[in-house]
Amino acid sequence: MSTMEEPLYPIAVLIDELKNDDIQLRLNSIRRLSTIARALGEERTRKELIPFLSENNDDDDEVLLAMAEELGVFIPYVGGVEHANVLLPPLETLSTVEETCVREKAVESLCRVGTQMRESDLVDHFLPLVKRLAAGEWFTARVSACGVFHIAYPSAPDTLKTELRSIYGQLCSDDMPMVRRAAATNLGKFAATIESAHLKTDIMSMFDDLTQDEQDSVRLLAVEGCAALGKLLEPQDCVAHILPVIVNFSQDKSWRVRYMVANQLYELCEAVGPEPTKTELVPAYVRLLRDNEAEVRIAAAGKVTKFCRILNPELAIQHILPCVKELSSDSSQHVRSALASVIMGMAPVLGKDATIEHLLPIFLSLLKDEFPDVRLNIISKLDQVNQVIGIDLLSQSLLPAIVELAEDRHWRVRLAIIEYIPLLASQLGVGFFDDKLGALCMQWLQDKVHSIRDAAANNLKRLAEEFGPEWAMQHIVPQVLEMFNNPHYLYRMTILRAVSLLAPVMGSEITCSKLLPVVITASKDRVPNIKFNVAKVLQSLIPIVDQSVAENTIRPGLVELSEDPDVDVRYFANQALQSIDNVMMSS
Repeated sequence: MSTMEEPLYPIAVLIDELKNDDIQLRLNSIRRLSTIARALGEERTRKELIPFLSENNDDDDEVLLAMAEELGVFIPYVGGVEHANVLLPPLETLSTVEETCVREKAVESLCRVGTQMRESDLVDHFLPLVKRLAAGEWFTARVSACGVFHIAYPSAPDTLKTELRSIYGQLCSDDMPMVRRAAATNLGKFAATIESAHLKTDIMSMFDDLTQDEQDSVRLLAVEGCAALGKLLEPQDCVAHILPVIVNFSQDKSWRVRYMVANQLYELCEAVGPEPTKTELVPAYVRLLRDNEAEVRIAAAGKVTKFCRILNPELAIQHILPCVKELSSDSSQHVRSALASVIMGMAPVLGKDATIEHLLPIFLSLLKDEFPDVRLNIISKLDQVNQVIGIDLLSQSLLPAIVELAEDRHWRVRLAIIEYIPLLASQLGVGFFDDKLGALCMQWLQDKVHSIRDAAANNLKRLAEEFGPEWAMQHIVPQVLEMFNNPHYLYRMTILRAVSLLAPVMGSEITCSKLLPVVITASKDRVPNIKFNVAKVLQSLIPIVDQSVAENTIRPGLVELSEDPDVDVRYFANQALQSIDNVMMSS
């Protein structure tokens, strides 16, 4: 066989590999199916390769998954859309296997092929496939059938459409919970293809069956169907059919169903409209915020700001705020953390006076929470409150919280607060920052954990960008340079890193007068790690300083390092010297 665009195996070898005992060889061959098909040509692919794949009863899920994926993009290799139907038999077989991920990929590929097929081929080939799967003896076929109805339905003649709706109704009340789950999951997609006359009759009766299913795993999937169906129905039908279901679900005996309602509530509110939300869904939401299961309260707390945006401020203050106050002292730290991550967003919704009166005490109590994540979540969203009430009212409580987080024994907590410092700096202003937080930023440069020291160096650069080079020259540079005398070489390395980050922000003049002399001095350090980092820093300074400085100050230092006994120091020094030569040549 001749090669085409890529180096091709001989086709016989690839076909043999499909039968090989070694799974890796079989996988490689499946992933090269398009190569085999191109070499065979369209006709032989249809007549030889596809039937071979249909009969290929490989028992390894990984191979079957790869095959299901490949066949979804195979239409060009079988001769285009007029021959797309030849891909259906192998995909039909794959959509009945036991492994879920293989079935799902096969259904995805069937949908992809089906959307490209001609209408006549859909009627002749795709519709019979859907009916065969739906009537499958083994539940796996019926599960897969649920995922392809929305492709088959629009092209079907009216008589067949009635039959398809009836078959889907049977799947919604199948004996196997797995089939009913698949029917509930795909109901929204199927409903979107159905004529509005049948939506209220056929689809709503299927939906009612699913919402009353004995299995909570089916009911919780029907919750998602509420939002999907709500968008398809007229507002009055939505209130009549969907709203009572949501209210019932919010009191379901299974916490998983209630959790799903709490998670989807915003979408459900959008589906039923603002008025029913105010009258019917506010009490339901209040129940979820006070649920006895922490998982439900976590989901509900995470939606509190979004929900308040739908309501007017008076309703939010009257109904939602009392629950928020309770949640701020909830026994579960995860509930408090979920609340803290969104509560700041309520400030713009409620306005200045209500925020000061009602929300500020909650912010302050969360800032004193014993759980670091709660405090971090509040601090990370400060800008939302600052826009409404200014930072002054919070600043006195902020400081103790920030200091505590900055000295937390868990290094990840310290790392998180460092990342918020530039945000805090921009919100609090330069005066407050200098008085209260400047010392902390320097303290982090000498942390025991490398990630903290590295983040602290980055933080100094971001602060210099925020407040400007003049401020940095006064408040950062002198203290950083003082630390060059630290007896521990790891801390001296951090200072080198800080210098390399600050130099581009500070500009050529300050770099030459203040930063460069200290780096040159460090080139005489006794620790090789410091010396090769000096070489790296000097290389990074070359584009910032004038050529004369590079030639007269940086080059002599590097020449000295290039004769160092340590091989790494010599290597990085030579790299930096090469950079100087390149700059000189280009100029």
